[in-house]
Amino acid sequence: MTVMIPAWENGTLKPLEKLDVHRRGLRHVAVSVFVITGERMLLQRRAMGKYHTPGLWANTCCTHPDWGEATRACAVRRLREELGIEGLSPDFATRVEYRADVGGGLTEHELVDIFVAEAPADLVITPNPEEVMEVRWTTLPGLRAEIAEAPERFTPWLRIYLAEHAAAVFG
Repeated sequence: MTVMIPAWENGTLKPLEKLDVHRRGLRHVAVSVFVITGERMLLQRRAMGKYHTPGLWANTCCTHPDWGEATRACAVRRLREELGIEGLSPDFATRVEYRADVGGGLTEHELVDIFVAEAPADLVITPNPEEVMEVRWTTLPGLRAEIAEAPERFTPWLRIYLAEHAAAVFG
């Protein structure tokens, strides 16, 4: 199945094929979500079948909106599709741009809308095994310590978010 995402080619935003966008390192629209409850945040470990960064820990979910899809609607959709999470209302936190090598000759060059969603302590999480192999809760200080100890276990974008944009995301 061909997935078309909003990306810039020759200065024009248009729907382009997702894998081609990553092969060419084109700037494209993305969405990242952090689900939090109290001082804890939900992380996911990407499924081994993912075409880049399989098995690495990432924020709660991250994706690309469909052509014409609002980023907030995309955040809600992907929480449901990746983690079976329903009923949360993600709030826009910030927009960031980054570029990172994600292995296999692929590059993420994303303009990302980051959302934060407050969740109840008894949040029901039902990971889609095609997307997510594991989930866990951690704190911001705990995550920073883990990344300092073993950065290779985490996606490049999560490391960038924490190093450069944590204040905008977490206040």
